[in-house]
Amino acid sequence: MAINGISFGNTILGGSIQNLKTQMADLQNQLTSGKRATTYSGMGANEGFAIAARAQLSNISAYTDTMMKINTNIGVANTALQALSNIGTQLQNAANSGSQVLNSAGQTAGQQTAVAQFSSVVGILNTQAGDRYIFSGSTIYTQSVAASDLILNGNGAGQAGLKQVISERNQADLGTSGLGRLNISSPTATSVSVAEDASPSVYGMKLQSVSSSLTGATVTGPAGAPPAISIDLGATNPADGDAVSFTFNLPDGTSETVQLTASSAVPTPAGSFAIGATPAATAANLNAALTSSVGTLAKTALVAASAIRATHDFFDQPPQRVDITPPATLATATAAVNGTAADTVQWYTGDAGAGSARATSTVRVDPSVTVQYGMRANEDAIRSLMESVAVLAAVTTSPTDPNATDQISALNSRVAQNLTIAPGSQNIRDIQVDLANAQTVMKDATARQKLTQATMQNIIDQAENVSTDEVASQLLALQTDLQASYQTTAMLSQLSLVKFI
Repeated sequence: MAINGISFGNTILGGSIQNLKTQMADLQNQLTSGKRATTYSGMGANEGFAIAARAQLSNISAYTDTMMKINTNIGVANTALQALSNIGTQLQNAANSGSQVLNSAGQTAGQQTAVAQFSSVVGILNTQAGDRYIFSGSTIYTQSVAASDLILNGNGAGQAGLKQVISERNQADLGTSGLGRLNISSPTATSVSVAEDASPSVYGMKLQSVSSSLTGATVTGPAGAPPAISIDLGATNPADGDAVSFTFNLPDGTSETVQLTASSAVPTPAGSFAIGATPAATAANLNAALTSSVGTLAKTALVAASAIRATHDFFDQPPQRVDITPPATLATATAAVNGTAADTVQWYTGDAGAGSARATSTVRVDPSVTVQYGMRANEDAIRSLMESVAVLAAVTTSPTDPNATDQISALNSRVAQNLTIAPGSQNIRDIQVDLANAQTVMKDATARQKLTQATMQNIIDQAENVSTDEVASQLLALQTDLQASYQTTAMLSQLSLVKFI
């Protein structure tokens, strides 16, 4: 009977040694890479948590990239908004203290500056952050506003610019007589009447009120359709110093008062009417003084108020134009009509939809947090600034007009007032605050995500990483086991039947 030799590869001890060698190779790889394994299957039971944590880290990374881009856009926007605010301040200072001297073009030095500032405002509103127009609302790839020259002058092919709209409104507000659409007459020898020329009508000066201290006079109105005021001196002349005041509402929402004082002085002082020999003569003098004063008011404050209102109507959406549907003419028109893209320059070319401008650009920066950072050039604060700069840039006055200085003064005072922030109205600072709030939300989200990021990374490290000290200890122990196994194997390999017996 033959006894076969013991085959090393077939022994249990041989298999154990192979396992030890495999373990040693794995430990050496772990020591080199710092990882438990090179495959997910070798990572152990906790690898499922690590995979989920890695996915969350990927999301956080995406949120971080998004917030970096948004912060860049907001930074560009804040720079643009601050530039607009600075222009508004400069314009208001110039309007309050600027020279009224007209150059050959019919504009003051301040108005010439406004022309340049208007171009700057248009350029600022067409600012891009990357490839997006930041003042276009949701239509980020569309230019926000039309070119400054097109807005002011139109295109010469049927689309009216601001200057034309101002001119048309001026003619409609002045009327055929140049008295601001008021008719001044003497119904009787001792009376004077002031009446609006049409009712209803959106043009010209409107009668607000009348007050009188004229001795013996009967004052009525405003009443009727069209509204009228009547003053009848009766049988008694007013006394020296007696006065009557007329207050008129102007197209831009302001009001002006004409006060006339009875006087026996020769010559008659400004702002007065002469007391005649009879009430009829005095009434005639009152009529003449009132006609002159109303005419001056129409050629000064009304011209300025008309330009302000026309500019507001132009920048409205849709723009408003004088309705000259026949038989109406510019001087007799009573209504307004919507301007169209075919006949009026559309200054704002971005998104004009309903809802918050901020909501036109909304992005998620956290699983449960979104921020809004959109803007539109037609927001109230920006549009108001556009109107103020544009009206100064567009209005021209004849240097030979005796009322030119008062016209410009009236215009400047209105522009300065319009640039003063009214309580409850939006201002550019409000937009900046909205954007700052968005940055605060992102800052808070970033802080939370950093904590989450640290936690998720810890989960991954615990599941996938190994301690080099621990691996080194295991290697030493494994080397000892393997050496003992090799020694045992060597002894067994020398075993024969003779030695066994």
